[in-house]
Amino acid sequence: MNEVLIAKLDLNGYLDEFKNFLARDKELFLQGDRSLHFKRIDELCKLEFKAPPQLQKLDTALLHLSKQGILHLDEIAEFVKILRYFSYLKNLKFEGNLKTWLDKIKPPKSLLEFYDYFDEKGVFKDDSDERLMNLNQALKIKNETISHEFKKLSHSKNLNPYLIDTQIHSINGFESLLVRGGFSHFIQAKIIGRSKTGGFYIVPLSIENLQDEIQKIKNQKEEIYYEYAKKFSLFLSKELLFLKFIDKSFDLFDHYSARVMFAKKKDFEFILCDDSDEIVLKNFAHPALKNPKSVNVEFKKQVLLITGVNAGGKSMLLKSILSAAFLAKALLPMQIKACESKIGSFKAFEAIIEDPQNVKNNISTFAGRMLQISKLFSQKNMLLGIDEIELGTDFEEAGCLYREIILKLIENKLKIIITTHHKLLAMLLAKNDQIELLAALYDEKNSRPQYEFLKGTIGKSYAFETALNYQIPPFLVEKARKNYGEDKQNLEELVSKNINLELELRTKLKELQFKENKVDTLLNSFKIQKEKEENEFKTRLRELEFEFHRAIEEAKKTLNFKELKDKQRTLNRANELKKAILLPSMKKNDELRVGDFVKYEKIKGRILNISKNDALIESEGLRLRVPLRLLKISQELPKKNAKTSINIQKPRHLGVSLDLHGLRSDEAIERLDRFISDALIAGFDEVLIYHGIGTGKLAFAVKEFLKTHKSVKSFHDAPLNQGGFGAKVVKF
Repeated sequence: MNEVLIAKLDLNGYLDEFKNFLARDKELFLQGDRSLHFKRIDELCKLEFKAPPQLQKLDTALLHLSKQGILHLDEIAEFVKILRYFSYLKNLKFEGNLKTWLDKIKPPKSLLEFYDYFDEKGVFKDDSDERLMNLNQALKIKNETISHEFKKLSHSKNLNPYLIDTQIHSINGFESLLVRGGFSHFIQAKIIGRSKTGGFYIVPLSIENLQDEIQKIKNQKEEIYYEYAKKFSLFLSKELLFLKFIDKSFDLFDHYSARVMFAKKKDFEFILCDDSDEIVLKNFAHPALKNPKSVNVEFKKQVLLITGVNAGGKSMLLKSILSAAFLAKALLPMQIKACESKIGSFKAFEAIIEDPQNVKNNISTFAGRMLQISKLFSQKNMLLGIDEIELGTDFEEAGCLYREIILKLIENKLKIIITTHHKLLAMLLAKNDQIELLAALYDEKNSRPQYEFLKGTIGKSYAFETALNYQIPPFLVEKARKNYGEDKQNLEELVSKNINLELELRTKLKELQFKENKVDTLLNSFKIQKEKEENEFKTRLRELEFEFHRAIEEAKKTLNFKELKDKQRTLNRANELKKAILLPSMKKNDELRVGDFVKYEKIKGRILNISKNDALIESEGLRLRVPLRLLKISQELPKKNAKTSINIQKPRHLGVSLDLHGLRSDEAIERLDRFISDALIAGFDEVLIYHGIGTGKLAFAVKEFLKTHKSVKSFHDAPLNQGGFGAKVVKF
């Protein structure tokens, strides 16, 4: 079932690419607690690690062990690879759920002894047994002797007239010479084949004897290998339960690592399904599309009815919603803004997309659709997509029929996405509270679909306009318009006007919302400024009160003196204290003029009018009156009559790589920005950025900066020999 659905949703290419990251083939979905899996995947995304080794399936090997069978050394090596890999993982700095999980995997000491008998690639080490070493030495000598014999024969004067060439040929696993007939007069040999030109492939008897000796040595080696296989299999059968456990654990980590590595390569994100049935997609792009236009969808009701222009993206939107929910359930990464998206959990998925007409079964399009839909009434908790629902029958009859079918499916709690050109069906369903309307938009000015969608309205098909775009003769289209009827054409125009008015209204609402936000910002700024001024006023008032109090107290001291000189001296000090008091200035700022750019705290604007103590300024379409004393000249004043001359010099000694190791994130981004500018001026189309692995903060900052840089076309992790995950290849 999943294979059929995957094909309908155009996900084959995506999943084929994902499977390349798996160490061995397995089921797509993860079993168990998805929330726990998501946490582990999220932890793994923050770490750098090497991929699991490629392995064969071990189900048959485990079955043989359960029956006390003897495994081949190659099968035993697969278990050793798993043990080695988990030993490697345990040495990494995992935390949280991953560490807790890995800590539970404790191989028995008897299994760890196998490490010494196999190398990193899982090949048995012959140097672990002296007998094998001696046999390998004997093999080497025999092979060298055979090579020497062949060279001697190929240069023999007696045999030379019969040699077709001097090469050594491998026939059926035997090394041989290619000769003409009559060779037997000068050499005893065994014929093992004939060439197309009539020559004979021969093995001289002296060499045949050596080959027989080599085969005996190989048989002796196989006997020793069998001896070890028997010994190891006995140990493994005693630890069968653990081997089954670690084999499943390897598959589980393989699931995690493949998803993480795929996400890093494609710069995709993960999203965890919640317990609702709502679907909110932010900046989602279907993985089958090249240079896709991301979509934003808010689907919270039971049915999403998509209408509108032909070839406007309705079917792909349907596939996108189904694909996003399917990938989220499988915990597979996708191009999406996960922090602002939300996907509910669904037990099953169904897509009724293709034409079900089948000659063999003698079934029509409409009958096929009815057969597909009839199977849905027993379903629960399903996400269903129906493309071109009116396909194959009279639209008026179908409108009433499909209305009842959809209402019944709503009762059964199915979540449904429908695309249609069926305006009657759309109007019949529009009043239902559980149905959302979405219209594919058409650019009437440029006569092309916009691949955008407008919520809450019914779309127009634009069949006549689409026909003209695809080279249908205009006179045929004009006749069709007349045959279509004036009343229906008027209805189409009303639908079109409704969409345009809706768009205009939403644009104005956005502008109004922006102004409301701006007013809120201004009011908040004024409130903060008012509180600041009140605090400053109270502080200054206390300071003045204290300064006047000191002066008055100094003057009062004259009452305690009898001598006139002492009184005069005290009064002078009191006057000095009084003169030192600075009163607040209420002077007008004479430097400001109408038309000047000014700022008041965080608000910037232009002066429209100046009164006695206030100025009227305009800031982003809003006008406000501010006291002159609070305004300052803005540094963003435009330079009048200034000629700008730009002289760009190509940077000298600029390399194609930049090393950011050891820098703070802000320093690194500043240097990276300057380096990219220099690289663009120098004409580079690709550079290499080294950021290292470390804590991951610098790597994250570099990735986020590259995402937003207008001149960066793409970037990806560098090859292993150029830094791997610790570097980025950037293309302009």
